[in-house]
Amino acid sequence: MILINLLPHREERRRQRKRLFFVGLAVAAVAGAVGSGLWYGALQQLAQVQQARNSFLRTEIGKLEGQIKDIANLRAEIDGLKARQGAVEDLQLNRNVPVHLLDELVRMTPEGLYLSSIRQTDATVLVSGVAQTNERVSEFLRSVQDSSPWLERMELVEIKAITPPAAPGTREQRRLFEFALRVSIKQPGAAASAPGAVRAPAPAPSSPTFPGAAAPSASAPAARKAA
Repeated sequence: MILINLLPHREERRRQRKRLFFVGLAVAAVAGAVGSGLWYGALQQLAQVQQARNSFLRTEIGKLEGQIKDIANLRAEIDGLKARQGAVEDLQLNRNVPVHLLDELVRMTPEGLYLSSIRQTDATVLVSGVAQTNERVSEFLRSVQDSSPWLERMELVEIKAITPPAAPGTREQRRLFEFALRVSIKQPGAAASAPGAVRAPAPAPSSPTFPGAAAPSASAPAARKAA
């Protein structure tokens, strides 16, 4: 006996497939929404953690910038103190330089040579004077170049012959030579270590001076030699 199903089974299968499709679609949508929510929450958590780190870093950077400013101020103060210390040390080293300068000029000045002026600019000294002959000036140059521990690089700026007026009661006119020399002062440390350098004795207590009192002439010993 043959059974024939006359019900619309194909349409029923189509409806079942549609239901299964929509159910699957709904499940996928719900799963996607849940996954998206979890991912968004995770991203928010990571963003909050990173923001907290950034805030911490900004705070620490602000502290470090303040410390760097303090360090820069301290370095500026240290540099200022070092500059002052260097200035004081330079003053301590250079305070005896004029004494050595005058002593060297007096010691090196030969007979027949008279120093009329001494002008110092920093470490350069311009010496002017009058000599009886050119040989006296050459002797002065050689003496300073060869054996002076405090003076160096002496050079002749100019020299010219002059004829001063004759002394009263005499007709003889002496010919003299007016000269100008430039010489450099050695640094106190280099001069002290130079061979032949003599340590300056401790200065004796000076007598009190009063306003208007005349200072001793720097070229007086040289004048005595020229005389």
